[in-house]
Amino acid sequence: MILVLAIALAGIGLSNIPWAKTTGLSALTLAIVLGIALGNTAFPAIAPRTGTGVDYAKDMLLRAGIVLYGLRVTFQDVMGVGLAGVVIDVIVVAGVFCAATWIGTRVLKLDRDTSMLIGAGSAICGAAAVLAAEPVIRAPAHKVSVAIATVVVFGTLGMFLYPWMYPSLGLDAHAYGVYAGSTIHEVAQVVVAGRAVSAQAAAAAVIEKMLRVMLLAPFLLMLGAWLRRGSNGAQSEAAPLTIPWFAILFVVVAGFNSLHLLPKPVVDATLMLDTLLLAMAMAALGLRTHWGSIKQAGAKPLLLAWILWVLLLGGGYLLNRAALALLA
Repeated sequence: MILVLAIALAGIGLSNIPWAKTTGLSALTLAIVLGIALGNTAFPAIAPRTGTGVDYAKDMLLRAGIVLYGLRVTFQDVMGVGLAGVVIDVIVVAGVFCAATWIGTRVLKLDRDTSMLIGAGSAICGAAAVLAAEPVIRAPAHKVSVAIATVVVFGTLGMFLYPWMYPSLGLDAHAYGVYAGSTIHEVAQVVVAGRAVSAQAAAAAVIEKMLRVMLLAPFLLMLGAWLRRGSNGAQSEAAPLTIPWFAILFVVVAGFNSLHLLPKPVVDATLMLDTLLLAMAMAALGLRTHWGSIKQAGAKPLLLAWILWVLLLGGGYLLNRAALALLA
């Protein structure tokens, strides 16, 4: 646990330097990069003595971090973007995930786990969504790492591209913020893309993004139910009923946060703890990821993530224009 904590703190520290902030590299991304670097060099020699703590961080600390992630959203956020914002996010999450699963397995011949993980990250909230989906899908560490790498690449690219496109989009600052929040992968990337235009754009982008984050819990519940039924639609007797309790508690925490009962300093301190827990989970995941497994995955996961990014970029823009015209 001390090893994982040290890597997580290093990732958090690096994320606070100006270069990392400018490029949108979050503590989670840096923690998994450091973890992979150590996991393929020094860690194998000490794995027999440290593996138990690493695996605990990868599993239980991850779930605790997802629960506390609920303090980042409130039900009032939903009201802030209106009906159009809600409809856009629901369609984006459902459409992108279904497209990822179908294109990944049917067209690119990827395994279902990798396709779903990349779909979850692209559809909802990047690395955090991939981590949250992992216990439901029960994917091995290297597939999770591959999925996280792909969504980080294209989320970062979008973070720089969206502000550059803004003058030609024909959207005001608020509409641009909704577009960015509904289609860019990571929360940190959404913040950067919004602030690059204006404070109003940043506010709308963050609210829309937080609504996507709130959809994480129902998404995980429906995904777990669908996986249990099996590919032929029949109930699988072999698969036990697994309710992702951390997804339920995520909604409970978000609901409690909506009441604004906790003082802001307490919320801020808890969010710092949440970042630390998730960074520790990322570090542990990186330690258990072997570079050979990532190389073996090949270029197809990156191609799938690119296709989904293009779908978000183009299809998301058309969806935003239509929804704002009809529902705003």
